[in-house]
Amino acid sequence: MITKDEVEHVGWLCRIEINDAEAEEYAVKLSSVLDYFGQLDEVDTEGVEPTYHVADIMNVFREDVVTPSLDQKDVLTNTAEEKDGYIKAPRII
Repeated sequence: MITKDEVEHVGWLCRIEINDAEAEEYAVKLSSVLDYFGQLDEVDTEGVEPTYHVADIMNVFREDVVTPSLDQKDVLTNTAEEKDGYIKAPRII
């Protein structure tokens, strides 16, 4: 069982402000999740092959195909401001 203090500690580690009512509620919910994992640990998995994907998918990536890129002049026509052939963006501090 997860305690309210443990929930508050995890909240502190995550820099999340959790009030007492929320800590109590999350303690109950997280405890039920851990209880469910305990039930899964009891299941007999002898002879069951490990599953890394639910669906039998190999490589779903497409082939790399070289295509011409946009012309620099075409790209710069849509910019608000440009300088020396580059897009000029506002400085972010």
